[in-house]
Amino acid sequence: MSPPLVVAFALAGRVHIDLSRDPLGKDKEGNETFLRDLWPTLSEIRHTMQSALTPETFRKLYRDFADQNPKWNEIPASTGDVYQWDEKSDYIHVPPFFQNFSMEPGHIEEIRGARALGIFGDSVTTDHISPAGAIKETSPAGKYLMSRGIQPRDFNSYGSRRGNDLVMTRGTFANVRIKNLMVPGTEGGVTKYFANGDGEQMSIFDAAMKYAETNAPLVILAGHEYGSGSSRDWAAKGTRLLGVKAVIAASFERIHRSNLVGMGVLPLQFAEGTTPQSLGLDGSEVFSITGLSEAIKPAETITLEIKGKNRQKRSVPVKLRIDTPIEIDYYRHGGILPFVLRQLLSK
Repeated sequence: MSPPLVVAFALAGRVHIDLSRDPLGKDKEGNETFLRDLWPTLSEIRHTMQSALTPETFRKLYRDFADQNPKWNEIPASTGDVYQWDEKSDYIHVPPFFQNFSMEPGHIEEIRGARALGIFGDSVTTDHISPAGAIKETSPAGKYLMSRGIQPRDFNSYGSRRGNDLVMTRGTFANVRIKNLMVPGTEGGVTKYFANGDGEQMSIFDAAMKYAETNAPLVILAGHEYGSGSSRDWAAKGTRLLGVKAVIAASFERIHRSNLVGMGVLPLQFAEGTTPQSLGLDGSEVFSITGLSEAIKPAETITLEIKGKNRQKRSVPVKLRIDTPIEIDYYRHGGILPFVLRQLLSK
Protein backbone atom coordinates (compact mmCIF):
# COMPACT_ATOMS: atom_id res chain seq x y z
CA MET A 1 0.00 0.00 0.00
CA SER A 2 1.31 3.46 -0.85
CA PRO A 3 2.11 5.84 2.04
CA PRO A 4 -0.74 8.27 1.11
CA LEU A 5 -3.23 5.41 1.29
CA VAL A 6 -1.87 4.40 4.69
CA VAL A 7 -2.49 7.97 5.90
CA ALA A 8 -5.98 7.96 4.36
CA PHE A 9 -6.99 4.77 6.19
CA ALA A 10 -5.46 6.14 9.39
CA LEU A 11 -7.58 9.28 9.07
CA ALA A 12 -10.66 7.16 8.48
CA GLY A 13 -9.80 5.04 11.52
CA ARG A 14 -10.80 1.80 9.81
CA VAL A 15 -9.90 -0.29 6.77
CA HIS A 16 -13.44 -1.47 6.02
CA ILE A 17 -14.20 1.55 3.88
CA ASP A 18 -14.79 2.29 0.21
CA LEU A 19 -12.48 5.24 -0.38
CA SER A 20 -14.14 6.00 -3.72
CA ARG A 21 -17.50 6.69 -2.05
CA ASP A 22 -17.17 6.98 1.73
CA PRO A 23 -15.85 10.10 3.51
CA LEU A 24 -12.66 9.92 5.53
CA GLY A 25 -14.17 12.22 8.12
CA LYS A 26 -15.38 15.80 8.55
CA ASP A 27 -13.56 19.11 8.46
CA LYS A 28 -13.82 21.73 11.21
CA GLU A 29 -17.01 23.09 9.65
CA GLY A 30 -18.58 19.66 9.76
CA ASN A 31 -18.39 19.03 6.02
CA GLU A 32 -17.64 15.52 4.83
CA THR A 33 -14.12 15.15 3.42
CA PHE A 34 -13.33 12.53 0.79
CA LEU A 35 -10.06 11.05 -0.45
CA ARG A 36 -10.50 12.91 -3.73
CA ASP A 37 -10.42 16.19 -1.77
CA LEU A 38 -7.00 15.38 -0.32
CA TRP A 39 -5.33 13.35 -3.06
CA PRO A 40 -3.04 15.55 -5.20
CA THR A 41 -3.56 15.75 -8.93
CA LEU A 42 -0.83 14.72 -11.38
CA SER A 43 -0.25 18.37 -12.25
CA GLU A 44 0.22 19.25 -8.58
CA ILE A 45 2.69 16.41 -8.13
CA ARG A 46 4.56 17.43 -11.28
CA HIS A 47 4.76 21.07 -10.13
CA THR A 48 6.06 20.06 -6.71
CA MET A 49 8.69 17.77 -8.20
CA GLN A 50 9.90 20.47 -10.57
CA SER A 51 10.14 23.06 -7.80
CA ALA A 52 11.81 20.73 -5.30
CA LEU A 53 14.34 18.99 -7.59
CA THR A 54 16.89 21.23 -9.25
CA PRO A 55 20.34 20.47 -10.65
CA GLU A 56 21.86 22.75 -8.03
CA THR A 57 20.40 20.61 -5.24
CA PHE A 58 22.18 17.52 -6.55
CA ARG A 59 25.43 19.44 -7.08
CA LYS A 60 25.32 20.68 -3.51
CA LEU A 61 24.57 17.26 -2.01
CA TYR A 62 26.93 15.10 -4.06
CA ARG A 63 29.72 17.31 -5.40
CA ASP A 64 31.98 16.73 -2.40
CA PHE A 65 30.62 13.33 -1.44
CA ALA A 66 34.02 11.79 -0.77
CA ASP A 67 35.10 14.67 1.47
CA GLN A 68 31.85 14.43 3.43
CA ASN A 69 32.61 10.83 4.46
CA PRO A 70 36.13 10.73 5.95
CA LYS A 71 35.50 7.45 7.79
CA TRP A 72 34.50 5.75 4.52
CA ASN A 73 37.71 6.99 2.92
CA GLU A 74 39.79 5.45 5.71
CA ILE A 75 38.67 1.90 4.83
CA PRO A 76 41.54 0.16 2.99
CA ALA A 77 40.56 -1.30 -0.36
CA SER A 78 42.42 -3.53 -2.75
CA THR A 79 42.80 -2.59 -6.39
CA GLY A 80 42.92 -4.58 -9.62
CA ASP A 81 40.63 -6.39 -12.03
CA VAL A 82 39.99 -9.38 -9.74
CA TYR A 83 38.62 -9.14 -6.21
CA GLN A 84 41.11 -10.26 -3.58
CA TRP A 85 39.21 -12.53 -1.19
CA ASP A 86 40.34 -12.35 2.43
CA GLU A 87 40.40 -15.85 3.88
CA LYS A 88 40.44 -14.36 7.36
CA SER A 89 37.04 -12.77 6.85
CA ASP A 90 34.01 -14.46 8.38
CA TYR A 91 31.60 -12.05 6.73
CA ILE A 92 32.58 -12.39 3.06
CA HIS A 93 33.77 -15.66 1.55
CA VAL A 94 34.30 -16.72 -2.05
CA PRO A 95 31.21 -18.77 -2.93
CA PRO A 96 31.66 -22.21 -4.51
CA PHE A 97 29.20 -21.71 -7.36
CA PHE A 98 31.98 -21.71 -9.98
CA GLN A 99 34.18 -24.49 -8.63
CA ASN A 100 35.48 -26.75 -11.40
CA PHE A 101 33.97 -24.38 -13.95
CA SER A 102 34.48 -25.15 -17.62
CA MET A 103 33.02 -23.78 -20.82
CA GLU A 104 31.20 -27.04 -21.48
CA PRO A 105 27.74 -27.34 -19.88
CA GLY A 106 26.81 -30.52 -18.11
CA HIS A 107 24.45 -33.25 -19.26
CA ILE A 108 20.93 -33.88 -18.01
CA GLU A 109 21.03 -37.33 -16.44
CA GLU A 110 18.92 -39.49 -14.20
CA ILE A 111 19.37 -39.11 -10.45
CA ARG A 112 19.96 -42.46 -8.77
CA GLY A 113 20.56 -43.61 -5.22
CA ALA A 114 19.37 -40.39 -3.58
CA ARG A 115 18.64 -40.08 0.13
CA ALA A 116 16.09 -37.85 1.83
CA LEU A 117 17.56 -34.90 3.72
CA GLY A 118 14.16 -33.74 4.92
CA ILE A 119 10.46 -34.58 4.63
CA PHE A 120 8.17 -31.66 5.35
CA GLY A 121 4.45 -31.00 5.49
CA ASP A 122 2.42 -28.18 3.96
CA SER A 123 3.24 -24.46 3.90
CA VAL A 124 6.98 -24.64 4.45
CA THR A 125 8.00 -21.05 3.78
CA THR A 126 11.26 -19.56 2.61
CA ASP A 127 11.67 -18.24 6.16
CA HIS A 128 11.69 -21.86 7.37
CA ILE A 129 14.31 -22.74 4.75
CA SER A 130 16.52 -19.65 4.63
CA PRO A 131 18.95 -18.76 7.45
CA ALA A 132 17.58 -15.86 9.52
CA GLY A 133 17.81 -14.35 12.97
CA ALA A 134 20.35 -14.90 15.70
CA ILE A 135 22.99 -17.61 15.45
CA LYS A 136 22.79 -20.05 18.33
CA GLU A 137 25.96 -21.25 20.03
CA THR A 138 24.88 -24.89 19.71
CA SER A 139 23.95 -24.64 16.01
CA PRO A 140 26.28 -25.82 13.22
CA ALA A 141 26.88 -22.18 12.28
CA GLY A 142 27.65 -21.26 15.89
CA LYS A 143 30.07 -24.16 16.27
CA TYR A 144 31.78 -23.15 13.04
CA LEU A 145 32.22 -19.54 14.15
CA MET A 146 33.63 -20.65 17.51
CA SER A 147 36.10 -22.87 15.65
CA ARG A 148 37.24 -19.66 13.97
CA GLY A 149 37.88 -18.05 17.37
CA ILE A 150 34.72 -15.93 17.40
CA GLN A 151 32.94 -15.58 20.73
CA PRO A 152 29.12 -16.02 20.88
CA ARG A 153 28.68 -12.35 21.81
CA ASP A 154 30.20 -11.47 18.42
CA PHE A 155 28.19 -13.95 16.33
CA ASN A 156 25.85 -11.25 15.05
CA SER A 157 23.03 -12.55 12.82
CA TYR A 158 22.68 -14.67 9.70
CA GLY A 159 21.61 -11.55 7.84
CA SER A 160 24.88 -9.79 8.65
CA ARG A 161 26.88 -12.83 7.47
CA ARG A 162 24.85 -13.53 4.32
CA GLY A 163 28.01 -12.97 2.26
CA ASN A 164 29.62 -16.07 3.81
CA ASP A 165 28.33 -19.34 2.35
CA LEU A 166 30.10 -21.36 5.08
CA VAL A 167 27.80 -19.76 7.66
CA MET A 168 24.66 -19.58 5.55
CA THR A 169 24.76 -23.19 4.37
CA ARG A 170 24.98 -24.30 7.99
CA GLY A 171 21.86 -22.26 8.74
CA THR A 172 19.73 -23.61 5.87
CA PHE A 173 16.72 -25.62 7.13
CA ALA A 174 17.85 -24.70 10.66
CA ASN A 175 14.79 -22.62 11.62
CA VAL A 176 13.71 -23.45 15.18
CA ARG A 177 10.10 -23.96 14.02
CA ILE A 178 10.65 -26.21 11.00
CA LYS A 179 9.36 -29.75 11.50
CA ASN A 180 11.11 -32.58 9.72
CA LEU A 181 8.70 -35.52 9.60
CA MET A 182 11.69 -37.87 9.49
CA VAL A 183 12.14 -37.04 13.19
CA PRO A 184 8.58 -36.92 14.61
CA GLY A 185 7.96 -34.74 17.64
CA THR A 186 10.94 -32.45 17.06
CA GLU A 187 11.44 -28.93 15.78
CA GLY A 188 14.55 -27.32 14.36
CA GLY A 189 17.03 -28.35 11.72
CA VAL A 190 17.40 -32.02 12.59
CA THR A 191 17.16 -35.13 10.44
CA LYS A 192 18.22 -38.76 10.37
CA TYR A 193 21.30 -39.99 8.58
CA PHE A 194 20.67 -43.43 7.10
CA ALA A 195 23.95 -45.16 6.41
CA ASN A 196 22.51 -48.36 7.79
CA GLY A 197 20.12 -49.40 10.51
CA ASP A 198 17.37 -47.13 11.84
CA GLY A 199 19.16 -43.87 11.19
CA GLU A 200 21.24 -41.58 13.38
CA GLN A 201 19.72 -38.26 14.45
CA MET A 202 21.84 -35.21 13.72
CA SER A 203 21.63 -31.72 12.24
CA ILE A 204 20.59 -31.38 8.62
CA PHE A 205 23.95 -29.80 7.79
CA ASP A 206 25.96 -32.61 9.42
CA ALA A 207 23.90 -35.24 7.61
CA ALA A 208 24.40 -33.46 4.29
CA MET A 209 28.16 -33.42 4.81
CA LYS A 210 28.19 -37.13 5.68
CA TYR A 211 26.25 -37.97 2.53
CA ALA A 212 28.66 -35.79 0.55
CA GLU A 213 31.55 -38.01 1.66
CA THR A 214 30.01 -40.86 -0.36
CA ASN A 215 28.76 -38.60 -3.18
CA ALA A 216 25.17 -39.54 -2.35
CA PRO A 217 22.67 -37.17 -4.03
CA LEU A 218 19.98 -35.71 -1.77
CA VAL A 219 16.30 -34.88 -2.15
CA ILE A 220 13.78 -32.84 -0.18
CA LEU A 221 10.15 -34.01 -0.06
CA ALA A 222 7.27 -31.76 0.96
CA GLY A 223 3.55 -31.08 0.83
CA HIS A 224 1.61 -28.18 -0.60
CA GLU A 225 2.82 -24.56 -1.02
CA TYR A 226 6.48 -25.37 -0.63
CA GLY A 227 8.57 -22.18 -0.64
CA SER A 228 5.74 -19.75 0.05
CA GLY A 229 6.41 -16.31 1.50
CA SER A 230 9.04 -13.77 0.53
CA SER A 231 11.59 -14.52 -2.16
CA ARG A 232 14.66 -15.41 -0.08
CA ASP A 233 17.63 -16.05 -2.34
CA TRP A 234 19.41 -18.18 0.26
CA ALA A 235 16.43 -20.55 0.42
CA ALA A 236 17.52 -21.81 -3.00
CA LYS A 237 21.27 -21.18 -2.60
CA GLY A 238 21.50 -23.07 0.68
CA THR A 239 19.46 -25.96 -0.72
CA ARG A 240 21.91 -26.27 -3.61
CA LEU A 241 25.02 -26.03 -1.44
CA LEU A 242 23.76 -28.76 0.89
CA GLY A 243 23.89 -31.12 -2.08
CA VAL A 244 20.16 -31.34 -2.77
CA LYS A 245 19.56 -32.39 -6.37
CA ALA A 246 15.76 -32.32 -6.40
CA VAL A 247 12.82 -30.99 -4.39
CA ILE A 248 9.65 -33.07 -4.76
CA ALA A 249 6.52 -31.36 -3.45
CA ALA A 250 2.74 -31.47 -3.80
CA SER A 251 2.86 -27.85 -5.05
CA PHE A 252 5.33 -24.95 -5.23
CA GLU A 253 5.23 -21.24 -4.67
CA ARG A 254 5.90 -19.64 -8.04
CA ILE A 255 9.06 -17.63 -7.32
CA HIS A 256 10.81 -20.25 -5.19
CA ARG A 257 10.25 -22.88 -7.88
CA SER A 258 11.95 -20.55 -10.36
CA ASN A 259 14.79 -19.86 -7.91
CA LEU A 260 15.42 -23.59 -7.47
CA VAL A 261 15.81 -24.03 -11.21
CA GLY A 262 18.07 -20.99 -11.27
CA MET A 263 20.36 -22.73 -8.79
CA GLY A 264 20.36 -26.01 -10.70
CA VAL A 265 17.98 -27.83 -8.33
CA LEU A 266 15.27 -29.91 -9.99
CA PRO A 267 11.67 -29.15 -8.87
CA LEU A 268 9.24 -32.06 -9.24
CA GLN A 269 5.54 -32.11 -8.38
CA PHE A 270 3.53 -35.06 -7.09
CA ALA A 271 0.31 -35.95 -8.85
CA GLU A 272 -2.91 -34.62 -7.32
CA GLY A 273 -3.67 -36.37 -4.05
CA THR A 274 -0.15 -37.69 -3.55
CA THR A 275 2.05 -36.46 -0.69
CA PRO A 276 5.01 -37.88 1.25
CA GLN A 277 2.53 -38.81 4.00
CA SER A 278 0.18 -40.65 1.65
CA LEU A 279 3.18 -42.61 0.41
CA GLY A 280 4.14 -43.49 3.98
CA LEU A 281 7.71 -42.20 3.60
CA ASP A 282 9.93 -42.01 6.69
CA GLY A 283 13.25 -41.02 5.08
CA SER A 284 14.88 -44.42 5.16
CA GLU A 285 14.06 -45.00 1.50
CA VAL A 286 16.39 -44.72 -1.48
CA PHE A 287 15.09 -42.59 -4.36
CA SER A 288 15.82 -42.53 -8.08
CA ILE A 289 14.45 -40.09 -10.64
CA THR A 290 14.22 -41.72 -14.04
CA GLY A 291 13.24 -40.31 -17.41
CA LEU A 292 15.70 -37.42 -17.22
CA SER A 293 17.72 -36.90 -20.39
CA GLU A 294 18.81 -34.26 -22.85
CA ALA A 295 15.44 -34.70 -24.56
CA ILE A 296 13.26 -33.59 -21.64
CA LYS A 297 10.52 -31.05 -22.30
CA PRO A 298 8.91 -28.56 -19.92
CA ALA A 299 6.18 -29.94 -17.63
CA GLU A 300 6.44 -33.53 -18.84
CA THR A 301 5.85 -36.52 -16.58
CA ILE A 302 8.81 -38.56 -15.35
CA THR A 303 9.15 -41.23 -12.68
CA LEU A 304 10.17 -41.26 -9.02
CA GLU A 305 11.33 -44.72 -7.98
CA ILE A 306 11.20 -45.50 -4.27
CA LYS A 307 13.05 -48.45 -2.71
CA GLY A 308 12.04 -49.17 0.88
CA LYS A 309 13.91 -50.89 3.67
CA ASN A 310 12.29 -54.15 2.61
CA ARG A 311 13.88 -53.55 -0.82
CA GLN A 312 10.48 -53.40 -2.46
CA LYS A 313 10.27 -50.84 -5.24
CA ARG A 314 7.45 -48.44 -6.10
CA SER A 315 7.15 -46.11 -9.06
CA VAL A 316 5.36 -42.77 -8.68
CA PRO A 317 4.68 -40.36 -11.56
CA VAL A 318 5.90 -36.81 -10.94
CA LYS A 319 5.59 -33.68 -13.04
CA LEU A 320 8.74 -31.94 -14.17
CA ARG A 321 8.35 -28.37 -12.92
CA ILE A 322 10.85 -26.95 -15.34
CA ASP A 323 8.21 -24.81 -16.99
CA THR A 324 9.96 -23.17 -19.95
CA PRO A 325 12.59 -24.07 -22.56
CA ILE A 326 15.07 -21.51 -21.19
CA GLU A 327 14.80 -23.15 -17.77
CA ILE A 328 15.90 -26.43 -19.35
CA ASP A 329 19.03 -24.58 -20.49
CA TYR A 330 19.57 -23.21 -16.99
CA TYR A 331 19.26 -26.70 -15.51
CA ARG A 332 21.60 -28.23 -18.11
CA HIS A 333 24.24 -25.61 -17.26
CA GLY A 334 23.93 -26.26 -13.53
CA GLY A 335 22.02 -23.05 -12.86
CA ILE A 336 21.68 -19.53 -14.15
CA LEU A 337 25.06 -18.35 -12.80
CA PRO A 338 27.27 -20.70 -14.88
CA PHE A 339 24.84 -20.25 -17.80
CA VAL A 340 25.32 -16.48 -17.82
CA LEU A 341 29.09 -16.73 -17.29
CA ARG A 342 29.45 -19.09 -20.25
CA GLN A 343 27.36 -16.71 -22.35
CA LEU A 344 29.60 -13.77 -21.43
CA LEU A 345 32.87 -15.63 -21.98
CA SER A 346 31.75 -17.01 -25.32
CA LYS A 347 31.32 -13.46 -26.59
